[in-house]
Amino acid sequence: MKVVVAMSGGVDSSVTAALLADQGHEVVGVHMKLHDATGGGPGHCCGLEDALDARRVADRLGIPFYVMNLKEAFGKAVMDDLADTYLAGRTPNPCIQCNGVLKFRVLLARAMALGASHLATGHYCRIVDTPAGRRLATAVDTAKDQSYFLFPMPQPAVDRTLFPLGGLTKPEVRALAEKYGLSTAEKPESQEICFIPDDDHAAFVRRHRPEADTRGEIVDEHGVVLGLHEGFERFTIGQRRGIGVALGSPAWVVRIEPDTKRVVVSTNPESLLDTGLLLGTANWFERPAPGEVVDVRIRHQGRRIPCVVEEGPSPEVTALRFAEPARAVAPGQAAVLYRGDLVLGGGWIRRALRDGLAKVA
Repeated sequence: MKVVVAMSGGVDSSVTAALLADQGHEVVGVHMKLHDATGGGPGHCCGLEDALDARRVADRLGIPFYVMNLKEAFGKAVMDDLADTYLAGRTPNPCIQCNGVLKFRVLLARAMALGASHLATGHYCRIVDTPAGRRLATAVDTAKDQSYFLFPMPQPAVDRTLFPLGGLTKPEVRALAEKYGLSTAEKPESQEICFIPDDDHAAFVRRHRPEADTRGEIVDEHGVVLGLHEGFERFTIGQRRGIGVALGSPAWVVRIEPDTKRVVVSTNPESLLDTGLLLGTANWFERPAPGEVVDVRIRHQGRRIPCVVEEGPSPEVTALRFAEPARAVAPGQAAVLYRGDLVLGGGWIRRALRDGLAKVA
């Protein structure tokens, strides 16, 4: 097959390209130029050095290599979305936006235009064949599983995507990088938002939307003013550090009110316990039926929570009722549903629910 490999310059995509080339496929390496952010260091991705690392690996493997300028699409789908989501009082996930729009829509279309039959990436997840067709599934290495980030993939993308690392562990991948003599074998993993190298997302929002005035009050759950803040984009649900008020005991952010510009905090940890959520803007590979018991993950490294699927207040909204309380359900984050190893789909959290747990037999 002719396969386009999305080469970020990291060890995972490098080994992906090496494995496919070793299997005899016609491999083309593509690096996505997404932004002009500079700075950072180890732990940051998508900079000039990453493009050079990807090129070095392609040269080592003897495969063609191209850099595609996707800055305009990235700016609209990811950077604008991050700023606007924070200004709506929600917590965004730019990596999911990048995967859903850039990799598995824009880049896949360009790969097809190059005559490729498939796109491959270095994600730790699998594509499995089921009676209903090809489906997204979790990685063998559950500690590295990245299926949470991939729920927006359209089904045609699932049919045209390869994940060669889905059956491997991270140590096995690094060992393969050493075997193939790749310069990225010991390169550290990226951790932070690639276009915010100083990790200050609030400063990014202020630069990106300078007209927005998000300053307001910090209040307790009874509305008593405790202090002032310089912008509610600095906060997320469940946050404890850097709140800016001293109450004599630990306090957490429990609500953000963009209309009033208030940030609500509580010293009661039970104020963070939610019993369900409303899910919107969903992408389903298989939509679970009302009353079905499935698992949901509300953050990338969070545990899977058994829940019951219920009808939402409108056809495009699904309600999930947890079997056990979950801490700090954050509007704007993703909730992804699983049945065993299979990803059923996911969407964006509209709001948390606190009106009773589900009974799961």
